[in-house]
Amino acid sequence: MRKKAIDIICMGCSKNLVDAEFLASQLDANGYETHFDPNPSRAKIVIINTCGFIGDAKEESVNQILRFAEKRKRGGLEQLLVMGCLSERYRSELEKEIPEVDKFYGKFAWKDIIADLKGEYRPQCAHIHKLSTPSHYAYVKVSEGCNRHCAYCAIPLITGEYKSRPMEEIVSEVESLVAQGVKEFQIIAQDLTYYGKDLYGRFAIAELVERISDIKGVEWIRLHYGYPTQFPYDLLRVMRERENVCKYLDIALQHIDDDILRAMRRPITEEETLTLLDRIREEVPGIHIRTTLMVGFPGETEAQFNKLMDFTRKARFERMGAFKYCEEEGTYAGDHLKDNVSEKTKEKRLDQLMALQETIAEELNNAKVGQSFKVIIDRKEDDYYYGRTEFDSPEVDQEVLIPVSLGELTIGAFYAVRITAYECFDLIGELV
Repeated sequence: MRKKAIDIICMGCSKNLVDAEFLASQLDANGYETHFDPNPSRAKIVIINTCGFIGDAKEESVNQILRFAEKRKRGGLEQLLVMGCLSERYRSELEKEIPEVDKFYGKFAWKDIIADLKGEYRPQCAHIHKLSTPSHYAYVKVSEGCNRHCAYCAIPLITGEYKSRPMEEIVSEVESLVAQGVKEFQIIAQDLTYYGKDLYGRFAIAELVERISDIKGVEWIRLHYGYPTQFPYDLLRVMRERENVCKYLDIALQHIDDDILRAMRRPITEEETLTLLDRIREEVPGIHIRTTLMVGFPGETEAQFNKLMDFTRKARFERMGAFKYCEEEGTYAGDHLKDNVSEKTKEKRLDQLMALQETIAEELNNAKVGQSFKVIIDRKEDDYYYGRTEFDSPEVDQEVLIPVSLGELTIGAFYAVRITAYECFDLIGELV
C-alpha cells in the first residue's frame, strides 16, 4: 500500500526549519511520506510552517497560506494545516480570515498535529531529524525562547522565556546526525550566548561547543546567533583552539549610537561594543564576524544614521545584513514609540548602508585572491560547483564557485581551493 504524502512548506528562519524536520520525522514514523517545499506541491495534505517575525515575513507567510487556501477551496487538497510563529501569534485572526484552512496550530503543537493526522507521538523520534538540507550539513537548535525583550522584537511574545536544552540531549542529537553522514553543524538559537544560564546557573555555550567538537565525524561547527551583552568570553578560547570550530560568529549589533541603543532596550554602549569587537578579533585571529544592523528606528536622526555608517566603515564586517525598522504590535517600541522615520528615508538609508557593505565585501574578497581555503561542496549547477569556506553559512553568506571544467567533485566533500578571482559577494577558485 502506497504511503500517504504530506508536503511541508517551510517559511522563515532555520529554527523553524528544525521544527519542520522533527515533525517530518514523527510523521514518517507514523507511515506518512513527507516532502519539504516541493515545486510543484502535489500532496493532498499540506502543512505550512509560518514566520511571524517582521512585516515582510508575515506578508509572505499569509500569501503562502492564501495560495494553498485557494487550492483547498477548489478541492485540490484534502487538508491544509498551518503552524509556526505567525499561527502562534495571530491564530484567532487567521481562523476568521482564512476559513479554508482546516486547522491552525501554535509553534510547539507538534503532538496535536500528529494526533489530528491519526498518528501517535513517538518519543524515540523526539530529536531525530528528517533533513530538509543537503545531507552533509544540519541545523541544531540548542534552546527555545528569549529573555532579552528588545524594544522592537516580537519573538519573546511568540516563543516565551529562554529554555536551554540539556547538553546530553544535544550531544546525542549530533551523534545521530553524524551517523546519518552529516559533517557540518550550524548551532542555532535566538540567543546562543545565553545558553545554559537557566538550566545550569551559568553561561555554558563554550562547554557545549567543546563537547560537540569532541564527537568524531564533526568537521565544522558554526555559531548563530550571539548577543553582545554579557558575552561569554570563554567561547573565544574554544573557537581559537578547536580546529573544527569555525572562526565565524553571527552576532547582531543593530546600532552603535548610545541613544538609539537605549531606546532599543539593548543594554550595551558604543564603547562596550567597540571593546567587544576588539577582543573578539584579538583572541580569534582571522575570525569572520557576521552582524545585523537596523535603520530607521523611531527617532533615528540623520546624524545618528551617519554614525552607524562610520561605524560600519571602520568595523569592516566580513558579513553584514541590514533591515528597516518595522513596527510590531505588542512590543515596547510598537506600543510606546512613534514610528516617525518615513518609509522613503528608511529605504534610502538601507540602500546607503548596503552599498557601503558591498564596497567593503569587494575589498575583503580581493584580499583573498591567491589564498587557499578548505571548501565544502554544496551543489553542482550549470557550469559550476558551489561550495563554502568555514567563513560562510548556508543560504545567507557568499559562495565559492569552481568551474566544472576543472574536474569532477563530490557533493558534501571537502577540498583545498585556491581563490583566483572574485565577484562582489562570491569567490571563484580552482583545486590546489
